[in-house]
Amino acid sequence: MSAGLLRKPQGTRGQVHAISPEAAGWQYVGFDLWRLGPGDVAEGQFDGREAILVLVEGHAAVRAGDTECGVMGTRARVWEQVPPAALYVPPGTPWSARAEGGACVLAVCTAPSPGGRPVQVLGPEGVGSETRGQGTNTRYIHPIAMEGRDVADSLLVTEVFTPAGHWSSYPPHRHDADDFPNITYLEETYYHRLSPEGCFGLQRVFTDDLSLDESMAPGDHDVVLVPRGHHPCAAPCGVEMYYLNVMAGPRRAWRFQTHPAFAHMG
Repeated sequence: MSAGLLRKPQGTRGQVHAISPEAAGWQYVGFDLWRLGPGDVAEGQFDGREAILVLVEGHAAVRAGDTECGVMGTRARVWEQVPPAALYVPPGTPWSARAEGGACVLAVCTAPSPGGRPVQVLGPEGVGSETRGQGTNTRYIHPIAMEGRDVADSLLVTEVFTPAGHWSSYPPHRHDADDFPNITYLEETYYHRLSPEGCFGLQRVFTDDLSLDESMAPGDHDVVLVPRGHHPCAAPCGVEMYYLNVMAGPRRAWRFQTHPAFAHMG
């Protein structure tokens, strides 16, 4: 893949992103995004694929199979920076979410799974918060479903808040080879939000040999695909950046290698 890494939303209401593995040109990660008005409904079912629903903004009455989860959601706006509500949905299980009390943004993260796990609420309880980096590399993490939580077969999901003027996913690193425990192969999507909304961030996706080398300026609600290579991003001065990461590959483990030119950063 050497083109089409920056995906713009299709409209402003309803299912604005529908990124299947086929549409991305890879094998594992799927990512859908729904922007719902009051009373709007998102729904789906994924055969052979597990899903993690993340309430990015707003509140929704959520159902998965026979499980009524009630109204889920922890923040009206993503910039409140409290851990989000999230739900694990097993393969083949129909789900629905109806926006309650206002608009709602729902991310649907999917990856292959043999099944066998139950419907499970993953957040906000149990998500936690972390600080990563230092100086202008500092950012704030909500590890929704990372390796430390045995809550999925394939999916790794996390969200990151990057202050204005800071770098993120930095120093540059890659996870594009299946050589555990040194490095793992993980496809990845970045769902970006920017504040103020009309601004832009920066993200570069590049391999060591530069056979892939794309620099992009994602805007609010854009998605960047990372099929391989390093993938740092930056929030310009005066612009806050949020992104939701979805990763999956043949092994549910996040092992990466830093670009050799940045090895001095540890």
